[in-house]
Amino acid sequence: MSERVIEVVAGVITDKRGRILLSRRTPNRDMPGLWEFPGGKREAGETPEAALIRELDEELGIRVTVGPPLMAVPQRYPTKRLRLDVRHVTHWDGVPKGREGQALAWVAPEKLGRYSMPPADLPVVAALQTPDRYLVTPPPGDADAPWLQALDDALRRGIRRIQLRLPGIADARQHALLQQAAVRCRRRDAQLLFNGPVEAALAAGVGVHLKASVLQTLAERPVPEGTPLAASCHTADDLSHAARLGCDFVVLGPVAETASHPGAPGIGWTAFAHLRETTALPIYAIGGMSPDDIPEARRHGAQGIAAIRSLWSPG
Repeated sequence: MSERVIEVVAGVITDKRGRILLSRRTPNRDMPGLWEFPGGKREAGETPEAALIRELDEELGIRVTVGPPLMAVPQRYPTKRLRLDVRHVTHWDGVPKGREGQALAWVAPEKLGRYSMPPADLPVVAALQTPDRYLVTPPPGDADAPWLQALDDALRRGIRRIQLRLPGIADARQHALLQQAAVRCRRRDAQLLFNGPVEAALAAGVGVHLKASVLQTLAERPVPEGTPLAASCHTADDLSHAARLGCDFVVLGPVAETASHPGAPGIGWTAFAHLRETTALPIYAIGGMSPDDIPEARRHGAQGIAAIRSLWSPG
């Protein structure tokens, strides 16, 4: 297998209606017929910004102003390794046209999933559509009211994806807290996934988050299509199995040392990126993470960060 890393840049070009421009790969290229964010390979000595300006001029006939980074996705293919550096395009002059014979489509963000794309582009779609932080709830302690108040506070701060963990809680109390959390999340249009019995999650109308140990015992998807499914992963095998089960996203780590496991080293960003290469699934980095780490996480192909303390009660 070739270890050559190909540096590719792509742009998220948005029109005044909020639609995003996609380009279809022509028959003379690998993965023909798939849709992608427009761009191309960096040449030796080029900056990402210069490469994107050149590529979009050559491919679409537009002159662009390159905005901030969205994310960079390392991806391993059978004959190459690729790093897709994706930037927002804040302004352009001209009318985009397929100058190389490629079809173009303006697509509403919520409809991007209808278009078949190469593996490296799929995490970019997730980054455009879904939250960059995934709250993992701490145990509720002896009293429910303060815990529910903290959940309300997190929702008011804009948290929109939550993993509910209730380890060691009696069934009746667990059921009550699950129901109350589900109601609060629905009011805020937040996605709730339960790290607990699948039957309880389905009865409450919420998604399921699988522990890594549970993930490896499953031969098929444990919930119907349309019910959110996520998993905790630590290895390439975990990631592969999560993809086979049809997980919507995963968390991967620990990246750094955590307060809950002091002295236990994390895998670090280099190892995280190598694991990121093996899957097209959206991934949250977990382990010692805070919102300040989101730009670094995005530079290594993560959707964002998952955390307990820094998202539950920051400051």
